[in-house]
Amino acid sequence: MPTNSPSLPDTLVPIPLDWYRHEDVVFMAQALLGKYLCTRFGGELTVGRIVETEAYAGYNDRACHAHNGKRTARNSIMYAAGGHAYVYLIYGMYHLFNVVTNRQGLADAVLVRAVEPVAGIETMLQRRGLAQPEKRLSAGPGVLTRALGISTAHYGLPLDSPELWLADAPEVPPQQIVATTRIGVDYAGADARRPWRFYLKDNPWVSRKG
Repeated sequence: MPTNSPSLPDTLVPIPLDWYRHEDVVFMAQALLGKYLCTRFGGELTVGRIVETEAYAGYNDRACHAHNGKRTARNSIMYAAGGHAYVYLIYGMYHLFNVVTNRQGLADAVLVRAVEPVAGIETMLQRRGLAQPEKRLSAGPGVLTRALGISTAHYGLPLDSPELWLADAPEVPPQQIVATTRIGVDYAGADARRPWRFYLKDNPWVSRKG
C-alpha cells in the first residue's frame, strides 16, 4: 500500500508543550492533522503522520471520560496541562493514544485514530506481524499504537520526551479536512452527533470514510 506523505523534515524537533494549551479542543483536533507522531524505543525510530483525530471536551461532552468533572485513576492525566500523553486500554487489548490539550484542570483531549506510516516502517510491520504495508498496519486507534510501540506504560509522558513526541509539519488547508461524527460514542446521546471527528480527505490510511 503506497504512502503519499511529504518528506520528513531533517530533524524531528518536538513541538513546544505550550502549543497544546489552546483553549479549543476542536481546533486542536484539526491542528494535529498532518503532524508527525514519533517514538523511539530501544533505539528504533518510528514515525506516523496523523491523518485522523477526534476531539473530546472535559466538560459538556458526554462522550468524554472527564464529563462533568469526573476524575478516576485512568483519566487523571487529562487534568494536566496540555502536552501529555493519555493512553488507556480498551477490551483488555487495545491501547488508545490521546493528546491532552488546554490548560491544567480542564481535561480536554484529542484521540489519534489513524496515522500514515512514514519512517521505521519495517519495525512497524514487525510489531504488527505483517509482511508489507497495508491499511490494518496503522489505520485505527488500536493498531497505530501497536505499530508505534505505544502502550499504557507511556501514560502521562510529556509529548517532548525522547521516547514519545510530536513533530511539526505544515498546516493542513481547511479544504483538505473532512468533519464528521465520532465513532463508537452512541451512548453520549445528542453529543454523539457532534461533528468532532476529522480526517484528511482522500487519504488511504483513514480508518473509515464518513
